[in-house]
Amino acid sequence: MSAAAAAAVVALADQLATPILDAESPNLLQSISSHGGYAYVSMATLAASGDFRAAEAAREMAWEQLHSGPWHSVLPVWRDAYAMACLYVAKFHYRNGEFKDALRVLDMGLIMGGMLLRKDLDSAIEIISVKARENNGQSEGCEKSELILIREAELEKSEVLHFLPAKSLSSKIVGKRSALSLEAFLREHFLCGCPVIISDCMAHWPARTKWNDMDYLKKVAGERTVPVEVGKNYLCQEWKQELITFSQFLERIQSSGSSSDVPTYLAQHPLFDQINELRNDICIPDYCFVGGGELRSLNAWFGPAGTVTPLHHDPHHNILAQVVGRKYIRLYPASLSAELYPYSETMLCNSSRVDLDNVDEREFPNMRDLEFLDCILEEGEMIYVPPKWWHYVRSLTTSFSVSFWWSDSGS
Repeated sequence: MSAAAAAAVVALADQLATPILDAESPNLLQSISSHGGYAYVSMATLAASGDFRAAEAAREMAWEQLHSGPWHSVLPVWRDAYAMACLYVAKFHYRNGEFKDALRVLDMGLIMGGMLLRKDLDSAIEIISVKARENNGQSEGCEKSELILIREAELEKSEVLHFLPAKSLSSKIVGKRSALSLEAFLREHFLCGCPVIISDCMAHWPARTKWNDMDYLKKVAGERTVPVEVGKNYLCQEWKQELITFSQFLERIQSSGSSSDVPTYLAQHPLFDQINELRNDICIPDYCFVGGGELRSLNAWFGPAGTVTPLHHDPHHNILAQVVGRKYIRLYPASLSAELYPYSETMLCNSSRVDLDNVDEREFPNMRDLEFLDCILEEGEMIYVPPKWWHYVRSLTTSFSVSFWWSDSGS
């Protein structure tokens, strides 16, 4: 091989292939122009020809458009524009061997960008993740380490009751079934809208052992950027969202426990669309195909003990699978919606104004005698929550859960 040919091979290896971007770029830029994005188009054109500053400028312009109003009002073309700019910036980082920076930018493209260039983002992340691990001296094998999230321990009911809502575990407990058949699930729970805990259905998931291994989580996801919630819950004024690396998130979980800590929670995030290695560690339960509908969302819920999802309801069938740790769950049927004081604001109309951890019975007198179901969801169990059933969830330990939302054929 000649010196020129060898140099060409090296140069090619330094390039990230983006076939969809290459094919769709003219149409996308034309669409952006039609929505007034002339400055963006100028910067993106320069970026495509090798101008790093122009690539960063294009990304900043698209970012501003994404934050120009409520998320639902953002034009889809600007989400694709943001993903395009992220790919251009990542190409420069990759060429310079700045793999962590490239991963951070690509993750932002996944989180905030549109779907047009999704395959390019995914393939770029797959390539760069391998390079990053090689740089860190990580082998493809992953031996189980001694550094685990939580160790098995018995929970004393008397101790748990100190930090649970009043009357917890004193009334009707959610029924539990072992290896429930699809027919029985359909007849006894799905059709009649009756919650149930299902045990012995997750033993084959690789996640059951891998996700309690801190080294494994750091290896497959440590450098990835994820959105987290900081504060008691989304109904509190001090609540906010941050973007941090998964390793930083794991460090916060490890350091949690002091009274001064503000909880950090990775809540209702489509983590498995973002990190394929974690998606491969779980299976969609067969129960999610009952009713002839389709899976609507697959989300991660990961945080320290004490994280709370306040009382609310969701529009779809829901199975919450408890992979690591334990959670307390309280349920109220949809028929009691009027008694649970929902917010009148459109954005929060599926949430209750009642703080179950500190109920003001003078303001919310109907809560005093309302019947409910509750339970402690153990590691390796999953619970079915029917549509519109109100539920409150509290982590009793460090907890990693997966929720599967699906619709029936009539939705």
